[in-house]
Amino acid sequence: MADRLPAIFFGHGNPLNALGCNDYTEAWRRLGEEIPRPKAILAISAHWYGRETAVTVSVAPRTIHDFGGFPKELYQVQYKAPGDPALARRVQERLAPLLVKADDTWGLDHGAWSVLCHVYPNADIPIVQLSIDATRAPRFHFDIGRELAPLRDEGILILGSGNLIHNLRAYAWGQPLREPYDWAARFESRAKELMLARDYAALIDYEALGPDAILSIPTPDHYLPLLYVLGAGQPGEGIRFPVAGIEGGSVSMLAVQMG
Repeated sequence: MADRLPAIFFGHGNPLNALGCNDYTEAWRRLGEEIPRPKAILAISAHWYGRETAVTVSVAPRTIHDFGGFPKELYQVQYKAPGDPALARRVQERLAPLLVKADDTWGLDHGAWSVLCHVYPNADIPIVQLSIDATRAPRFHFDIGRELAPLRDEGILILGSGNLIHNLRAYAWGQPLREPYDWAARFESRAKELMLARDYAALIDYEALGPDAILSIPTPDHYLPLLYVLGAGQPGEGIRFPVAGIEGGSVSMLAVQMG
């Protein structure tokens, strides 16, 4: 469909990207200019990772500064996009009979706003966040993406935010331009091959992909948002990677666009 919105996974990386101007943030800005303007955004961020599936219902979601040790300027960032309770209800309807809690305490965490402040700097598009239930297996998250896919035909941008590779133990702190570790480069290349081949089963069962995958995904929180986006893909539509790069040797900034 010509008016179908894409589903996009963003590698969000360092929260300081919210303040910066670099190759990644410029690519995010261009995406906001290139794709059709959404009626609203449904965001799935690595940083709302709990023990239930919930959706934000606030009309004015707060900007959450969910990090520590950064310059005070970062804590002063406010991304004052409106919420969209009607979209939250549509999410609940699409996912029924799964119980999706209506949450009025969460807001927009940095997985969402550190990217969106570049993609849509005017903060004038309504946003709803959907939590990630940490108690569920990867297949559950992919299947939720499939259930939410029809929202793309209603003018909704489905946005996942995490990192395909996110190993902070191996990260070269102070050396963001360090060459990628061999295992990181191999896993990113393999994951891209699997996405282009539509071998989503292998990406869902990522632990079976071997040591490179285990090193790249030591915890699932930053990886799972990708599965929502892949699940929201439609047969025959294109997959592209509008942003690429590996920071500090072990954090992938890869973006994946479906449609």
